[in-house]
Amino acid sequence: MGDDVRVTVVWASAPRTVHEVVLELPDGATVAQAMARTGWVVGPVDDPHADVAASIWGRRASPTTALRDGDRLELTRPLRVDPKVARRQRFARQGARAAGLFARRPGGRSP
Repeated sequence: MGDDVRVTVVWASAPRTVHEVVLELPDGATVAQAMARTGWVVGPVDDPHADVAASIWGRRASPTTALRDGDRLELTRPLRVDPKVARRQRFARQGARAAGLFARRPGGRSP
């Protein structure tokens, strides 16, 4: 192994908007160092990383977690709405007019 680790940092700044960058960092670099190296302001201006959660390949990571070669560091925003509440609201708006996933589509196979 060399003296550098190569990591991919991904951040969803808004719905349907994803930023991705590949970084070469010194061996032993941490999540906080990778976040700083991106230059992205991913939180409030006074503390750019206050509301951001970090995970490596989907597993929660602290700012002091050491990165390894090939890691995918994911920065996520806090949820604005509970997914269960959002689903209920969507269903209330659309009503019971369709069977959702089980609705028959034109040209679909019959059971």
